[in-house]
Amino acid sequence: MGKLFGFLEYGRELPPDRDPLERLNDWNEIHGLLPEEEERRQAARCMGCAVPFCHSGLMMGGLPSGCPLGNLIPEWNDLLYRGEWEAAAQRLLLTNSFPEFTGRVCPAPCEGACTCGIHQPQITIRQNELSIIENAFAIGAMQPHPPTLRTGRRVAVVGSGPAGLACADRLNRCGHSVTVLERSDRVGGLLTYGIPNMKLDKRVVMRRVELMRTEGIAFRTGCHVGVDMPAEALLDEFDAVVLCLGSGRPRDLNVPGRKGPGVAFALEYLTAATRAVLDGSDGLPDELDARGKHVIVIGGGDTGTDCVGTALRQGCRSVHQLEIMPRPPLARLPQNPWPEYPRVLKVDYAQQEAIARFGSDPRQYLTQTREILRDERGVCAVCTEEVRWVKGADGRMTAQAQAGASKRWPADLVLIAMGFTGPEDTLLQAYGLTQDARGNVLADNFMTVRRGVFAAGDMHIGQSLVVRAIDEGQRAARACHAYLMAL
Repeated sequence: MGKLFGFLEYGRELPPDRDPLERLNDWNEIHGLLPEEEERRQAARCMGCAVPFCHSGLMMGGLPSGCPLGNLIPEWNDLLYRGEWEAAAQRLLLTNSFPEFTGRVCPAPCEGACTCGIHQPQITIRQNELSIIENAFAIGAMQPHPPTLRTGRRVAVVGSGPAGLACADRLNRCGHSVTVLERSDRVGGLLTYGIPNMKLDKRVVMRRVELMRTEGIAFRTGCHVGVDMPAEALLDEFDAVVLCLGSGRPRDLNVPGRKGPGVAFALEYLTAATRAVLDGSDGLPDELDARGKHVIVIGGGDTGTDCVGTALRQGCRSVHQLEIMPRPPLARLPQNPWPEYPRVLKVDYAQQEAIARFGSDPRQYLTQTREILRDERGVCAVCTEEVRWVKGADGRMTAQAQAGASKRWPADLVLIAMGFTGPEDTLLQAYGLTQDARGNVLADNFMTVRRGVFAAGDMHIGQSLVVRAIDEGQRAARACHAYLMAL
């Protein structure tokens, strides 16, 4: 696969990002593509491993190692190297319904498991994937392919995030009539309102949705099942229901001063910001607008990073991102060997922008919020304390506050980005579904305890990656198809 010894001949190259200060003036995507010949050279670096790990999708240390979708990475890298762009796209689409999404927002566990990465910079797998699918759209190869025969079976997919769209796509290919129900005003779920436009341009999402619509999938927006449509009515209208609701219940912060204006959940903030961008409106509610404010983001994950990038574009006065965990190392530690996902320090796009704008990384590690202070205007400061992680008698690590290591941060807007604790309860209660200790819906091969009702995505496995949600949706579609064909 690829060019013999290409990994020795060529170095790893990525397209240059737009200048950090320049891109703060708009909401356009920050990454680009390499020229076609350079993309082919990057694909030539693929080593042709006898036993590749990049597409293994194994869970190691609680994180995926290799692609959860089982993408045939060495195969389409070889086709790309040879200039067979359409064949590469066909091979890519065999396993991944939406490479234009994963090629932009996936943290690339495939690259963490790349054999080349043991001794030199890994193959640019995610960038190659994005180049292949964008080339396919550019040359007109991404044409609608509706099924030639319909089975007569009808399926409702509730939720239009990555899991819901992937499930709908695969069920439609099987010939079933699929309707996607979305409670928001736009299709896309997390892809539309949970990921800012500079990471995933919404025209990319709508491009795919329109292709799916042309292939025969119906979309209903503004349809909140269980609220303005009875849940049982779905089982009267459809032969099966697949729930892809995500993990939408945010983890809250229980500290003094939490309640009241000036404190918001990250997803609420990101949704409002993206809706304003898409609507072409400056009419953000003041409590969700960072303009001229000191912003504190509580949470060091990707969602918190997106809050930093959004606040910078809104013109915040300052921004800090508080992380209770220790700063990751610069290189793999012995306890984090290949092919595990590398737990190393990365400076993401928003941190780059904050450094360019304010001169320092906004992240503060080993920092725990103790109190949110208020005055007559609302939030005025956040009090924090340093912590250290200590192993208890039961072997569990706990954060202990350090005496005399407190700090007060000026704040006008506090954003809570501490993850999610499970799906919302409305449909779970309506269908009598059972949950595990973490709040995830229990299912046997995606079938819940309610016959004909399936569950997939974050509501089934917990908060995870877009690529895992797509995998969940695709596999749930196979399970649902088998059920339908046995009716």
